[in-house]
Amino acid sequence: MAGKKQEKQEKHKLFSEELINEKDIIAPASIKINPSDGEIGEILTKTYFIFSYPRYLNTGWLSPIINLDIPLDVSFFFHPIETETVLKQLRRKVTEVQAELTERDEKGLISDPALETAHSDLEELRQSLQTAQEKMFKFGLYITVYAKDKKELIQIETTLRSILESRLIYIKPALYQQKEGLISTFPYGMDSLDIHTTLNTSPLSSIFPFISFDLSSNDGILFGINKHNNSLVLFDRFSLENANMVIFAKSGSGKSYAVKLEVLRSLMVGIDCIIMDPENEYKTLAEASGGSFYNISLGSDSHINPFDLPEVKEGEDPEDVLRSNIINLVGLMRVMLNGLSPEEDAIMDRALAETYAARDITPESDPANWQQNIPVLGDLETVLEGMEGAEMLTQKIRKFTKGTFSEFFNNKSNVNMANGLTVFGIRDIEDELRPIAMFIVMRYIWNEVRTTLKKRILIIDEAWWMMQNEDGASFLFGLCKRGRKYWLGVTTITQDVSDFMKSSYGKPIITNSSLQLLLKQSPAGIDLLQDTFMLTDQEKMLLLEVPVGEGIFFAGQKHVAIRVVASYTEDQIITTNPEEIKKRENN
Repeated sequence: MAGKKQEKQEKHKLFSEELINEKDIIAPASIKINPSDGEIGEILTKTYFIFSYPRYLNTGWLSPIINLDIPLDVSFFFHPIETETVLKQLRRKVTEVQAELTERDEKGLISDPALETAHSDLEELRQSLQTAQEKMFKFGLYITVYAKDKKELIQIETTLRSILESRLIYIKPALYQQKEGLISTFPYGMDSLDIHTTLNTSPLSSIFPFISFDLSSNDGILFGINKHNNSLVLFDRFSLENANMVIFAKSGSGKSYAVKLEVLRSLMVGIDCIIMDPENEYKTLAEASGGSFYNISLGSDSHINPFDLPEVKEGEDPEDVLRSNIINLVGLMRVMLNGLSPEEDAIMDRALAETYAARDITPESDPANWQQNIPVLGDLETVLEGMEGAEMLTQKIRKFTKGTFSEFFNNKSNVNMANGLTVFGIRDIEDELRPIAMFIVMRYIWNEVRTTLKKRILIIDEAWWMMQNEDGASFLFGLCKRGRKYWLGVTTITQDVSDFMKSSYGKPIITNSSLQLLLKQSPAGIDLLQDTFMLTDQEKMLLLEVPVGEGIFFAGQKHVAIRVVASYTEDQIITTNPEEIKKRENN
């Protein structure tokens, strides 16, 4: 009776236990250990140990192994040895070698270079240990590789041997010790393999750090995670010869998400950001970060005067400042009036100079009084009306000084860039006026940048709108080329690679940008992109297949595969995913 009761209790206990726990979730389906390899589920594994090193080890000798495009685990084990114990052994060894050298000398034998080198190395090591410049360690280095089948495992072993043996470093598989090898390379911190080589501090230091394709520095912001080795892509764009950046990506690949992350993180380190926003998608970011958002449209209350002038700084020639501004204005007029003939170009140049002069803005006048006398587009119309041969130009300019367009184009500026983040939204302006509006806004930004020197990033989204017109493209290139003198980094973003590269300024803008970010691409433009950035076929395929938020990041001569990552708080601020936004509104 008691036996039945106990059996019933055991059955009840069995059924009350959890059928699946956390170990069952993370554990592989099976593990099989063979004499020369192992099997974790359907994946083959094999562990190797290094048993022989050359006399000298170069810094970063492990780099080619770490950078192999194969899954592997590497573990180091350092077991310190008491210096006193080592010194006793060295004294004995030095005595033996010295005795052998003396004996050869007495017998009149020729010198043995290997023996003399050994004696010199032993003496040098003994002296370094006695002065505490070096320490001795028993060192174990184990490598576990993973493959889909035996053939791939053999190829990996051949690669490992060729890389290491070219450096006179030799490996062996842990035969009949594959279980111990796996445990030693798993993150247990257990040296179960226990196969060591005695090394002193100097050669051991050649192993650190893991030299890999990375872009990590002490300063800067986090751009993402290096997909190759999970290191941080931490970089200061202002540390390069210029702080310009180009971003090419197809729609929906995460380029705006990456840019917003950079903006947020740049603001945290005191860098001002200015954004040309074609879809008003940065408005939420501006509101969340205490920035300013200006809606640039025909019915907007925000106005920018094309005739605005930068303040003349000490050491600058007022005549040069005024002349440069007039040249840029002529370019703007070409965009606004759909081109100018050579005669019209000359008339417009003279008319602009006279418009400023009518307001006492000349090379001879006091630059301190310029800002309060700035003309507007209507003043240019008045000047043109009184000029011979300017009848057609007067008719064209009236489109912007009277009627529907005048509210935006013929007013004094009432915006400012005092906040750390300033966003100019141009979504609501007509497509035909968008390149003009972008040109005007960029001229205003450039004047502000020249006036006050501080770290700034100017982000121009959908830059191909500017590239449609030669004068707009020329002005954008001028910003990229001259920006570094004023601590300005220009970020040029586009999803239409072919349209961007059609312009004669497309390639120069890229070559004048020290940073480039390439996210997922469409097959239609990938060949052009490959030629422009000299990508390998593997990198080309990578850009066609990567998921959203991943790509290749170039900084100077280095480039890495990158994954853009954000914290939960950052994601809540910058996401444009409709599902996420709807969920947030419902909560």
